Amino acid sequence: MTGTISAFDGHKGYGTVRTTDGPDLFFHCTAIADGSRTVEVGAAVTFEVVPGQLGRYEAADLRPVDQGSV
Repeated sequence: MTGTISAFDGHKGYGTVRTTDGPDLFFHCTAIADGSRTVEVGAAVTFEVVPGQLGRYEAADLRPVDQGSV
C-alpha cells in the first residue's frame, strides 16, 4: 500500500500513516525498513498492513517512495 506519514513522535517511537484509500494506521519506529527509527511527517511511503497488538491492524515495512519515479 501507499500513504503519507500523518504523525510521528520520535520520543515515544510511534506514529500514524494515512493511507491513500483507507484509515490512518499506527506504526512503531521498528517498522521503518531502513532501521533509521525516524521518519518525517508528510513523507510518502509504501508499507504492508499486518495484524498488530491489541486487535488492530498496523503498518509495517515502511519504505520511502522514490519521488523521482512518481
